[in-house]
Amino acid sequence: MANTIFSPYTLTNGAIIANRLVKAAMEENLANVQQQPDQALFNLYDAWAKGGVGLMITGNVMIDPLAMTGPGGVVLTSSSALEPFIQWAKIAKQNNARVWMQINHPGRQVFKAMGGKNIAPSAVALDLGKHSSMFSQPKAMTTTDIDDVIQRFVTTASMAQQAGFDGVQVHAAHGYLLAQFLSPLTNQRDDEWGASLENRARLLIEVVKQIRHKCGADFDIAVKLNSADFQRGGFDVDDAEKVINMLAPHQVEMVELSGGSYEAPAMQGRSADERTLAREAYFLHLTAQLVLRSPIALMLTGGIYRLPVAQQVVDAGFALCGIASALAFYPDLAKIWRSKPEFTPAMSTVNWQSKPLAGLATMAVIKRQLRRISQGKHPQINDSPIWSLLVDQFNTRQRTKRYRYGLGLSNDQHVND
Repeated sequence: MANTIFSPYTLTNGAIIANRLVKAAMEENLANVQQQPDQALFNLYDAWAKGGVGLMITGNVMIDPLAMTGPGGVVLTSSSALEPFIQWAKIAKQNNARVWMQINHPGRQVFKAMGGKNIAPSAVALDLGKHSSMFSQPKAMTTTDIDDVIQRFVTTASMAQQAGFDGVQVHAAHGYLLAQFLSPLTNQRDDEWGASLENRARLLIEVVKQIRHKCGADFDIAVKLNSADFQRGGFDVDDAEKVINMLAPHQVEMVELSGGSYEAPAMQGRSADERTLAREAYFLHLTAQLVLRSPIALMLTGGIYRLPVAQQVVDAGFALCGIASALAFYPDLAKIWRSKPEFTPAMSTVNWQSKPLAGLATMAVIKRQLRRISQGKHPQINDSPIWSLLVDQFNTRQRTKRYRYGLGLSNDQHVND
């Protein structure tokens, strides 16, 4: 009998995910000033838990308080108080859902205004055209920097396990640090961490291997991987297949396939090469070869918001189907689909000419809904993208000031200085 979206899925370690629908990671920016989860995130995950998804993957949890994707992000390190994370995991798991903490390091994708640590495999700056000044020139990492990052990933994973999370998802997509090592465009090293794909994948493999050693066989480890960078000469689908095969010996439970980066936001349906992405399930066609040959179960995410398309993903051979934006507007979407499979969420879209600005506006509209849910309010589908972006920019500036104040940085000072 063919699997449906509502069929359970059993991981190789024997754990069962109640259905194939996954709340994929989104940038939430709802941490308190101590960079911890509190009532805002608890309310949000309570809504998703009651909404009926089988698995929740948290938004970015950062492994280094000096390296943030943005202000308002959650940080989990050896010095973090564990109690808020225990409460977060408990709330997320209340309706028999599993919960994985997505753990991440942004590398060079640290906004200049943050003043944080801006490191990368090589000193290659982001190219966002006229918006490039939003980011500073990164510092090429030393082997000491690399060892520090590995240990931070392992520590955060171990802390997540202690807090009651079922597993972690190591973020190696969307142009963040591990993806920067994987891409020949951003990794121009000639040592053991660069040049060949095997060397470029070494950091990711080492992180996964050491987490598995530290956390044991029963802890779920997943990886988020780009199917492609959608930039000419970048990491591509053939590379993704090889990396999946490299991950296979280390008991990785799931690889989530996505795509893109800040320079080419394919995860929002926009490419920076000649490829045109589908309007929904952006990466389904591109990843067809991977799902047929992968030794690891795969999950697909990217613009999915209708049940027939989610079923199409499962029919194509993917174990799980990740949904993000639609769950910002309809946190109980899984429950709705059980009684009304024909239901199609009304989604807000931003089609501006400037891809970076359209991407920021899209994220701003989504974050506005997450903030509403976190306050016990209902999402709105007709928010103005311009107004949402302005509000988000204002809020970001205020949170950035608080973050910089906490680091003791003056106006133009950076941690790298």
